[in-house]
Amino acid sequence: MVAGYHLIWTVYGYWLPNDPRGSTSTEVRVEPIAALGEHHFGRKKNQPSSKELRAFLKNAHDTLAHNVYPFDEDDIAMIGKAFGACAVEWEYVCHACAVMPDHVHLLIRRHRDRAEDVIAKFQERAKAALIEAGKRPVNHPVWTRWAGVEDVHQFTAAI
Repeated sequence: MVAGYHLIWTVYGYWLPNDPRGSTSTEVRVEPIAALGEHHFGRKKNQPSSKELRAFLKNAHDTLAHNVYPFDEDDIAMIGKAFGACAVEWEYVCHACAVMPDHVHLLIRRHRDRAEDVIAKFQERAKAALIEAGKRPVNHPVWTRWAGVEDVHQFTAAI
């Protein structure tokens, strides 16, 4: 029996389809991004050095259509409040949450909503809070665009 989900998603501009660490993307659709490096499906066994990763991200961030804004302490606090309000409104049981400068982890109990829909609701609420506070432009994507769930892990419980 599935008891819940570990949901992970990234801030805009991080963990791109051709990230040197590997990715769960099946292709790179944007030519300027594709030119930055070779695509590798899945996590690479041999991970790049921090220096290599920083160089890739700098080049990628210079190529992207929008500025890249990692979350600062104020953003993280604001997002936490937005996530809390979302959990209350939709009656999600959240066991743990970590909002990092470049990604989010959310551990939730299984719910009537699909994992993709849960992520979308949390993302929408947080983005609205950031825009309302003047922390992001209205047209800024805030989160990495994804075709489906970026990373979802089910956890099971014995009944």
